[in-house]
Amino acid sequence: MDKADSLIVPLLQGFSWFDDGLQAYLEAKGWPHATRSQSMVMIHVVRGITRPIDIARSLGVSRQAIHTTISQMIELDLLALEHDSIDGRSKHVVVTPTGLKMRATANDALLHMVAVLEDRIGARCVEGLRHAFAVDWGPPPTKFD
Repeated sequence: MDKADSLIVPLLQGFSWFDDGLQAYLEAKGWPHATRSQSMVMIHVVRGITRPIDIARSLGVSRQAIHTTISQMIELDLLALEHDSIDGRSKHVVVTPTGLKMRATANDALLHMVAVLEDRIGARCVEGLRHAFAVDWGPPPTKFD
């Protein structure tokens, strides 16, 4: 593995490990399969990014792609669109009661997965990951002299 890959590849593998485990847990608990796009939208909404355009911008995808994903989640009764009280021309995404139930199941999944990870790599390593990702990294570099 080349030095440039020595961090990005395991980061992506770690993300996939969590997302794949989350999806398997949700399905085992009777929830319908959710796509990775749906997971990412839910994470953004829960973090307070609720305008579709802002979600699209944050994920680096088109508004059309986000609207498609949000529409799928509305059909599953996980999300709803409401008029924005600040900007009447805009709408924002809210989590429905069904979506809140799914989110509670997802939280259980994540707690379980962290416990499994602690068993596999040690609590100290997991705490190190938590710390490394919680530190403010600052903006990504844009100058490469």
